[in-house]
Amino acid sequence: MPNLLYLTLLLLIIFPVVGRSVFDRKAWPGILLCFALATPAWYLGQNFKIVGGPVFGILFGILMALFLHQGPYCTGTRLTSRKLLQAAIVLLGFEMNMRTVLQVGEQSLMIMLFTLSAAFLTAYFVSKALRMESKVATLIGVGTAICGGSAIAATAPVIDADMDQVATSISTIFMFNVMAVFIFPAVGHLLGLTDMGFGMWAGTAINDTSSVVAAGWAYSPIAGQFATIVKLTRTLAIIPITFFLALYTTRKQKAGDSSFNLLAIFPWFILGFVAAAVVNSLGIIPTAMASFLGRSGKFFIVAAMTGIGLNTNIGSLMANSRKSILLGAICWFAVAVTSLVVQYVMGML
Repeated sequence: MPNLLYLTLLLLIIFPVVGRSVFDRKAWPGILLCFALATPAWYLGQNFKIVGGPVFGILFGILMALFLHQGPYCTGTRLTSRKLLQAAIVLLGFEMNMRTVLQVGEQSLMIMLFTLSAAFLTAYFVSKALRMESKVATLIGVGTAICGGSAIAATAPVIDADMDQVATSISTIFMFNVMAVFIFPAVGHLLGLTDMGFGMWAGTAINDTSSVVAAGWAYSPIAGQFATIVKLTRTLAIIPITFFLALYTTRKQKAGDSSFNLLAIFPWFILGFVAAAVVNSLGIIPTAMASFLGRSGKFFIVAAMTGIGLNTNIGSLMANSRKSILLGAICWFAVAVTSLVVQYVMGML
């Protein structure tokens, strides 16, 4: 009975986001294909957390696209990669706890302010110098600044990024997630960082949550716990950043379109994410139900990334990878150094 209740609530949450298009018969072959590929990707992600389910999902999708005629699947894969992605972001809010975030304290928020600024400024100026696509640069900047793939997933529909741009950004961020797990603990010991100092550094400078946890616990249990809390606080930056990008994008569109409609393109799913986080923080629903909804959101992220992989042009992805990797490396270095410098100036190291 509880399982039926959880499933019913899940459907009630995602239906307003996905809409009636989910009942289109043309969409179901693509949707089922995404879920079929996402299932092994999800389980592999659970066993290889450094890689993560979303990366496996994109990889499986790209490989399948090489041998698949897109015709019958196109409608469903695009629906999954866009609408289901937005529903997944809403569900992720059920794993956020505002109380925990507020307990992190003023010092971590100050460091985050500097690291976020470093990431976005670096992404902007370096991408201009490299003559990169602005949307790819924005996604890499957001992924570096906030929380890797989840931030890219939340931002992509707001700035109307296409499949190739999302795949390029995700693959770039993934590379530096893996490197961070091995590099950060070694550098931390070399610098003689305290557990709290390393936890702050990992939580503010490593992209993805799984990599933050892996690097933090590799350093020490205390560092792992503190790094996780800092990372959860940093994740909430998705909310103001996506709102800002939405306003910026709508302003650009309004300048060139007299029929512009803000309500039509506003990212309402972000409000759903905030509402879900508030519901979870207030304890309105049972912990088990919130956990089920959060895990469902993570699985939908994998399915959406699979859809993106199925719609990815591998030639375009390879052509754009060099500049993207260089931008990702510079942003990553800027954020890591900024976090250490600010901690040192504040007397935390």
